[in-house]
Amino acid sequence: MQTGRRRSPFSFSYVFASFFGAAMIAAAFGYYNYKYSQYKFINFKETILYTKSDLFTPKEARYIVVVYSSHMGDIDKALEPLAAKHRVLAVDLYQKRRESTPKVVYLTAGTNTLLKIIHRFHIREVPSYFMIEKQNENGLYKQASKIYLLEVK
Repeated sequence: MQTGRRRSPFSFSYVFASFFGAAMIAAAFGYYNYKYSQYKFINFKETILYTKSDLFTPKEARYIVVVYSSHMGDIDKALEPLAAKHRVLAVDLYQKRRESTPKVVYLTAGTNTLLKIIHRFHIREVPSYFMIEKQNENGLYKQASKIYLLEVK
């Protein structure tokens, strides 16, 4: 009666298989973290923004968000090409309340809210812009583009 050769738990194939499995799990975890941390989310139920006379509630499926300072100069001409594509949410860091137009919604917020927006979306220079898309009916929007610097002339 011949018995099969019994393998040691420390054989090359067992060790290689366990390292390969661990590497696959680490790669999947890294890809998941990269993919879902690349673009950020904003919840308009938690992030309170103000128009000139009211609270802002989003109604569109897509917006272009522009973070700027009204203290820097006139932004209206720079917003025209963006407003031709989608409705624009212009968030003023200087907190000057302006009357909105049909294509541009001028928004302000408290200092803490503005700092959270800057931190969440990693805004390094102003004026910057990016697109957001609606994810669900609860006011959750996801960043749908990279952050670009807006040229103000």
